[in-house]
Amino acid sequence: MYDFIAIGDIVTDAFIELENDEAEVEKEDGLTKICMNFGDKIPYKDVHIVPGVGNSSNAAVSASRLGLKTAIVSNIGNDYFGRECIETLKKEGLGIDFIKTHEGKKTNYHYVLLYKGERTILIKHEEYAYDLPDIGKPRFIYLSSLGANSLSFHSVIEKYLDDNPEVKLAFQPGTYQIKFGKDSLAGIYKRAEIFFCNKEEAQKILGNKEGDIKKLLQEVSALGPKITVITDGRNGAFVYNGENFWQMPIYPDPSAPVDRTGAGDSFSSAFTSAIALGLDIPQALRWGPVNSMSVVQQIGARAGLLTREKIEENLAKAPVGYEPRLI
Repeated sequence: MYDFIAIGDIVTDAFIELENDEAEVEKEDGLTKICMNFGDKIPYKDVHIVPGVGNSSNAAVSASRLGLKTAIVSNIGNDYFGRECIETLKKEGLGIDFIKTHEGKKTNYHYVLLYKGERTILIKHEEYAYDLPDIGKPRFIYLSSLGANSLSFHSVIEKYLDDNPEVKLAFQPGTYQIKFGKDSLAGIYKRAEIFFCNKEEAQKILGNKEGDIKKLLQEVSALGPKITVITDGRNGAFVYNGENFWQMPIYPDPSAPVDRTGAGDSFSSAFTSAIALGLDIPQALRWGPVNSMSVVQQIGARAGLLTREKIEENLAKAPVGYEPRLI
């Protein structure tokens, strides 16, 4: 019996650090773009290969480090990168029995361009035949990024949740889950105990440009989640549980962020883990930003994930004002 089972694609990330003088940032039509000369040979500073990541994998590793018995439902190809992902997750203490190896398929492999503390990710999800193995009845399922061909698989997950009402769902939609639209995943939204996204994603999901965070929280909550969490960069995180609104500031960075990959996963997984461990919303809100602060200090989404002991150490030395407040 597991406490926390994540469902989502596993990936290997290849981080390519660009030299600061080999690219530039431009703004056009409200978009910020990273620009390099077309057709040039662009020198890079370094490359870092990080296997066994992805939204759900990051969350599973985080939950495991925080003290929950954890597994992941996912797919890999029968290749070197798939085997490397398996070994990495085994070392993290994750249950790997629900990871399916597909003959003749590749393991997901993404490229991440690092430039001045921000990242641009080139993604490709391989097309796997998704299915749900017999996972028993964990306390929490954490659902996140899946491939473009996964829409029907969400109906399978929805049926499982209908058949097992005691199992709670945390939902952090990935790129394609947002593209599927809120109507196509209406049953998943309605079943969510906790829902996570950032402000821009909330606007995409709702199909509007609403700027008032309270209204966004209420509109997403109306889709079904019992606890709705929306992050907004330096403005912190905002939560609505149908009764109260909270705002939580960020935990101050000890130095300039190195890589923001996995910052959202680390926040949402720490929040969910805190709830699964019996803490309340204000306590869970204090955990999330600490985990994110640590993750962005290192390259890759996994290296900086904290144990419960380390989170509590950071909370003990938190600055004045690092508290959730009702808004």
